[in-house]
Order: sequence, then C-alpha cells, then structure tokens
Amino acid sequence: MSRLLTLIAISAAAATAACNVPIYEPEPVSGYQWERRQQAIERQQAERVRLCRITRDEDPRKEELCRGVEREND
Repeated sequence: MSRLLTLIAISAAAATAACNVPIYEPEPVSGYQWERRQQAIERQQAERVRLCRITRDEDPRKEELCRGVEREND
C-alpha cells in the first residue's frame, strides 16, 4: 500500500515539475537576430496592452492581463 502511495506521489510530482521546465532560448549572435528578438518583444508587449485595453473591468482575467501594463488615464 505504501509503495502505491509513493508511486502516486512521485507521478504527481513529475507531472507538476514538467509544467515548470524553463524554455531555453539561445542568445542572438548577429545584429539581425537581436533586431528580430527585439521586434518579437515589442509585438508581445503591444498584444498585452491591447488585451488589457479591450478586457472589461468585471472580467476575472483583467488583473492578470493588465499586470505590468501601464494604463491610460481615461
């Protein structure tokens, strides 16, 4: 019985750990790669700002979507 519980605990821990694997992204080595990386970062930030702007205040995801985004004064 204790082996079964141990096996279940190990399986659950392994499944949880798989979600926390960091994504490896090599550093750009050329100017072109740095420029593409910067453009991707700018696109991601613009998308976050857009999602924050169009999400209604009563939406439960509003806080998560707007975290780190400067809000405009309406």
